[in-house]
Amino acid sequence: MTVLPLPRVPATVTDRRRAPAPVDPGLLSRALDVAGRLANDAAEVITATTGRGVATGAVTKANPFDWVTDTDRTLERHTRRVLAAEFPDVPVVGEEYGADANAAAAPLRWVVDPVDGTANYVAGFPWCAYSLALVDADGPVVGVLADPSRAQIYAAARGRGVRANGTPVRIDPRTTAAGGLICAESPSQELLDAAAAHHAGIRVLGSSALAIAQVALGRAAAAVLDRYHEWDVAGALCLAAEAGAVVVDRDGRADPLPADGLLVAAPGVADEVHGWWRGASPGPR
Repeated sequence: MTVLPLPRVPATVTDRRRAPAPVDPGLLSRALDVAGRLANDAAEVITATTGRGVATGAVTKANPFDWVTDTDRTLERHTRRVLAAEFPDVPVVGEEYGADANAAAAPLRWVVDPVDGTANYVAGFPWCAYSLALVDADGPVVGVLADPSRAQIYAAARGRGVRANGTPVRIDPRTTAAGGLICAESPSQELLDAAAAHHAGIRVLGSSALAIAQVALGRAAAAVLDRYHEWDVAGALCLAAEAGAVVVDRDGRADPLPADGLLVAAPGVADEVHGWWRGASPGPR
């Protein structure tokens, strides 16, 4: 049987986003404050317990690399208790305890990943994060990440930009991905080959949230993710959007919270990296 090659997808991203609905400024301020306090709580717990393996109650779930720990469960329970008290009408979706009954239809929902990069946390590898986002129909409204190994809290809110430990940050303009880093959690061989051909480096570090955050912080040119859950990426996507990054789905369409594959990139390199990801010719070395 002859297998015909799949047609190539044009490497052109579309950034025609409708303006998101306005959010009450008081709600934004209160959500940022509560999320920031929860991120600080999480950073203290993660810092005190990282690398302790079985001492953290670490067990595997779906496979030997799919970890859950007492820290995951404790932080998510703490997050849910605080959010229930502060925002009783806003449901929560979390990695360890699932979605509240009314989350799918609610106008707002909190999305939490208590430890993104649990395998790294268990091993003591310094690359894991606590992620919390407030999401509405137009995508993330507030996003806060705790990056304990770097003693950093990253926070963003719609229309208010991004701060790292209180200092405003924004992505640096780029016209090419050459010489830059691309964060990817499960890179295809095509993406690896294309990046190498264009003199860019791929980094696989084990946390989807922190992979996206590196673009927002100006450290990476782009991040490409093929498989993830909403709680892995919602907080970081708020950071990326507020920092000025392009966020698109597999087909290059602008989407503040893509559900099945995403690219986050500095605007000047989005077309280039999207072409690599979707199988455009890697070109000569």
